[in-house]
Amino acid sequence: MKENHYEVIIVGAGISGCALAYEMARYTDIRKIAVIEKYGDIATLNSKGTANSQTIHVGDIETNYTLSKASITKRTAKMVEKYCLQYGYQNSIIFSHQKMALGIGEEEVEFLLHRYEEFSELFPYLEVWDKERLKVLEPRVVFDDEGNERPDTIVGIGAIGQWTTVDYGKMAQSFITNAKNEPNTTLDLFLNAPVSGIEKNPTRGYTVRSKAGEFSADFVVVDAGAHSLYLAHGIGHGLDYACLPVAGSFYLTSQHILNGKVYMIQNPKLPFAALHGDPDILASGNTRFGPTALVLPKLERFSKGTYLDFWKTLRLDRNVIIALWKLMRESDIRNYIFRNFLFELPYFNKRLFLKDARKIVPSLRLDEFEYAHGFGGVRPQVIDKKQQKLLLGEASINTGEGIIFNMTPSPGATSCLGNAERDLRYVVQYLGKTFDEERFNNELTDGEYCVLTAPIEAEKRTVNAIRDAMQQHEKEYYEEIHVGKPHESFWSRPHSLWKRK
Repeated sequence: MKENHYEVIIVGAGISGCALAYEMARYTDIRKIAVIEKYGDIATLNSKGTANSQTIHVGDIETNYTLSKASITKRTAKMVEKYCLQYGYQNSIIFSHQKMALGIGEEEVEFLLHRYEEFSELFPYLEVWDKERLKVLEPRVVFDDEGNERPDTIVGIGAIGQWTTVDYGKMAQSFITNAKNEPNTTLDLFLNAPVSGIEKNPTRGYTVRSKAGEFSADFVVVDAGAHSLYLAHGIGHGLDYACLPVAGSFYLTSQHILNGKVYMIQNPKLPFAALHGDPDILASGNTRFGPTALVLPKLERFSKGTYLDFWKTLRLDRNVIIALWKLMRESDIRNYIFRNFLFELPYFNKRLFLKDARKIVPSLRLDEFEYAHGFGGVRPQVIDKKQQKLLLGEASINTGEGIIFNMTPSPGATSCLGNAERDLRYVVQYLGKTFDEERFNNELTDGEYCVLTAPIEAEKRTVNAIRDAMQQHEKEYYEEIHVGKPHESFWSRPHSLWKRK
């Protein structure tokens, strides 16, 4: 067993596990690391380009992000950007597209204008685009199928020239390549090695059993997506949690419908992502719409044999049933889930989805897009049995005993380097190792954000101009009309007693 002993074993070679391996190799004095992956290559599940929207979720156009959440996400998202630029991955792993959050109708427009004023200091590059500007940047969000302008008031809050898009599958592979190139560090990658169990050793560390053999380590980090909780249960951790796998599907066009990323405003009553359109870097930039959301009784979308794993991880009991009942009791959520189920049915799916997608592109036609077979993945949403509720954020079980289990729903890929930093600090503390924080910060972090007051003030003038135009429109066209009044006897005599003459 001695030759199979590592200081750290990482279970799972997705974007999260590979990011941690890279940071350990480059920024610590941990010298012997193993990554154990169940499939034959790196990033074959949720990290590959067809399984996610390929987006760097910064928090600037994601309207379900609070300002505090966006400030945290911005730091971790910048790590992805700085890593890619450090190694010269522009236009091979990381790409730049224009992006925006689109508001339609006066209520959504006012929401976005208010949000701009709140977020503009954190994201000073944001711009406000009225309908005339949108005609140039994204004409298909303005015009209907007859070439007429949509009658709604619309506004986009967005940016041009930012890094927006990542092939996270390629990025995961680059992490392993660059980690292996680090001097004085051994990184062993074991593929086709599904883990059958993890066992705590009597003295120190853990034994990991896999198809590739039996390995031991002083510290283990499990980054296996929905299977992280499955493996945690197997060793007696996280028994108060269950996993609800939510799959996302997409629709793909055969042309460039949109020039960049267009996000809708999130419905605050729905715990799932709002519809958006993205240029797909693996499909020649053609537009991909989605995602839909579908609860599946399996831990992996397109892999056979994970149904039983789902039921073992769900650990169905009274608390899980109550949590699901609370979820389905909300009419907005219930209707959303049923509607998204219909999105998976042939014939009905495209026609139902067209109605939703036309909120972004009013001229979209049925013959312009198809259901994207083989696209999408599974995001593990966690049910807290004690609280009897669904938890929408990340779930990480740090036992304090030399093993961590991570389940990372969206935006797990964006946060991969930030999450790795969090785990890295635990690992080096536990093992008595050192972390080169100065080098880490110099290479991967962006320091304090800089507020560019002049551009912000210019955009605020645009905000005020849009508001003034809305008020003028209301002043010109909105008028209540009340003609005549009823006879005084109307108030004392029921209508049914009046006789026709």
